[in-house]
Amino acid sequence: MSRQIGQRHSHASLLRDVSTSAVPPSRSRLDAIVVPAARPASALQNIIELSAALSVPLVVLCSRQTSGEQVRERVEECFGARALIVDVPSDYQLPEQSYATAHPTFLKASADRSSDLSTKRNIGLLLARLRGWNKILFVDDDISHLRPYDVGRLTSVLDRHPVASMITRRFPDNSVVCHARRLAGFDQDIFVSGAVLGVQVQHPELSFFPDVYNEDWFFFARQAADRHLPKVGEVRQLDYLPFYDPQRAAREEFGDLLAEGLYALFESTPGWHFDDQLKLAASRSYWRDFQQIRLEMIQETLDKLAPAHHPHVRSAEKSLIEATSQASAIDAELCVDYLEAWQQDERRWQKRLVNLSPASSDRYALAELGLPSGIACGYGAEAVAR
Repeated sequence: MSRQIGQRHSHASLLRDVSTSAVPPSRSRLDAIVVPAARPASALQNIIELSAALSVPLVVLCSRQTSGEQVRERVEECFGARALIVDVPSDYQLPEQSYATAHPTFLKASADRSSDLSTKRNIGLLLARLRGWNKILFVDDDISHLRPYDVGRLTSVLDRHPVASMITRRFPDNSVVCHARRLAGFDQDIFVSGAVLGVQVQHPELSFFPDVYNEDWFFFARQAADRHLPKVGEVRQLDYLPFYDPQRAAREEFGDLLAEGLYALFESTPGWHFDDQLKLAASRSYWRDFQQIRLEMIQETLDKLAPAHHPHVRSAEKSLIEATSQASAIDAELCVDYLEAWQQDERRWQKRLVNLSPASSDRYALAELGLPSGIACGYGAEAVAR
């Protein structure tokens, strides 16, 4: 079966496209827009204005290039905006939460990838549960053209689905390998992502974001496997050069291999229960075959790129060579081990959610998470800090 699966250029069959369908008005509203911010505060201007237009508070989780003080200045200059701004230390780890998926062996398979995006998204989920919120919207700090109308539709979809997302078609939200496929002239679709992701945080099977590339695909894997993952519309993200750093492809490869292999399996087993699909994925032979298929796909892309005349062809080739090297070093047993670790982490996460005690204020919730108390600012700041 695995040789028949292969890597797909599109996973659209796993989505429920509600972009053009009538969506009844929501019975409830968003409790917060959560931004895992790492860019300069200027990148947040559109999101701040969106928050003000919707009268929905922001939760800005700051690290790297994002200055909390500069974000506060922009929030206070935007009439109607309000925010809770939290600095996330570079060495921060969620208290009382260890992850089997964070084992050094898996980190090495990801070429020592370093990102705090998963951590910040998990903070957003736990903060929402501690505060008793129902619906939150994750928005990355490189997103634009997100309209209040679309947010309203997405909020309504969350009345019936635990998650709902949008597609970033301009600039395409793909891995480096998929960008190279597109550059070589192959068909390459775009899937929904965590860049704009609505979550019903009181759902009993609320998942978590593992620290691996394609962490969002793991987060909504159950909904994708059931073909109940709603696509609400499209947004844009900032352009970037996917081939600027060839090592980027190496850092993405482990997560891309796992996610593409898992989602190809979902497409090939319609109607199967999620647990049965995972049992099929717990096979070294499956991952040996899929790894070989992926390596052949990358080589096919290299062959097609070679005669092409494009300013980014040579850098794309270097990226694919790095991806090939990284993929070749990944043992099939490691893929099986990672999926087992992922499910182990999922069970620990669910247990933690059950044991969470409600927090009477944002300050107490942040203290529970071992974070600084944060800055409450903007219109009705006292309400944000309550």
